[in-house]
Amino acid sequence: MILGIDIGGANTKAASGDGKVVELHYIPLWKNTRLPEVLLDIGRRLKPERVGVVITGELADCFPDKDAGLSYIMDAVNNAFMDARFLDSSGEFTKEKRRSIAAANWTASALIAGRDYGNCVFVDIGSTTADIIPVKDRKPPAARTDFERLKNSELVYSGALRTNIAALLDTVKLGSAVSRVSSELFAITADVYLVLGMVQQQDYTCDTPDGAGKTAVDARRRLARVVCADLTEIEEEDIVSIAEQAMERQVEDITSAIRDVAKRHDLSRIVACGLGEFLAKRAAEELGFEIVLVSEKYGKEISKVFPAYAVAQLMEERG
Repeated sequence: MILGIDIGGANTKAASGDGKVVELHYIPLWKNTRLPEVLLDIGRRLKPERVGVVITGELADCFPDKDAGLSYIMDAVNNAFMDARFLDSSGEFTKEKRRSIAAANWTASALIAGRDYGNCVFVDIGSTTADIIPVKDRKPPAARTDFERLKNSELVYSGALRTNIAALLDTVKLGSAVSRVSSELFAITADVYLVLGMVQQQDYTCDTPDGAGKTAVDARRRLARVVCADLTEIEEEDIVSIAEQAMERQVEDITSAIRDVAKRHDLSRIVACGLGEFLAKRAAEELGFEIVLVSEKYGKEISKVFPAYAVAQLMEERG
């Protein structure tokens, strides 16, 4: 078996090159992380011959800098697997620690998207962020850091689960009134999309803001707090309206970034993956772009862990 692993700040994803193994583990690196133990367990259970790894978790604020984050994650990987190689942002595999390994999961995905679909804007909307990568001549652009990608609209720090509603909305319309919102971490986009039926309870893999449950009632209660209300003070239709306004604003932000990237590189087709594929689809509708969903080719589960699957595919191709 050739296994691909994508180690992010919140989630660690694994997929085999043949697509028969797909795993997603919620492992927040900043909070008593179980990453070393989980990687050891994956190695013992699956016994992969080779492992390709992409890393994005080095930015977690438990590390003083990215170098410290890379060292911690690479040590955990090398302790768990005999033959692991790390993909860097130039598309090369290495066993050495390089700064270019940081935040390179988009590279694997974009290379496979280019192989499968040709020129496109590759969009991966996960729990936390949206990668928006131009692919021309089967390749993504020259190596970029997250710092550079933020400045080029190639990274939008907005995702389908973990984004604070207060980061999206300053005010909300409630009937004929306009209300300011609280800046507390009362609700996240997982609550929005659970209430709107865009994700299911089992998709709500991250922690809830209040440590409570993940039912629709729990999500409505958290959304009510965004306007400092509880369920005795606000109508359900107003809670749904808050959720719809949050989604609308998130789609606007992602659409704007896709527009910037597409115009700069003369592209008009989107290839989308991730739990937030539905957001990319709405953005494509706004832009009038063709869209191809990775889930339609590989299935929804692989779409959710596409960087892990992509790095496994690259390992297979390159021997």
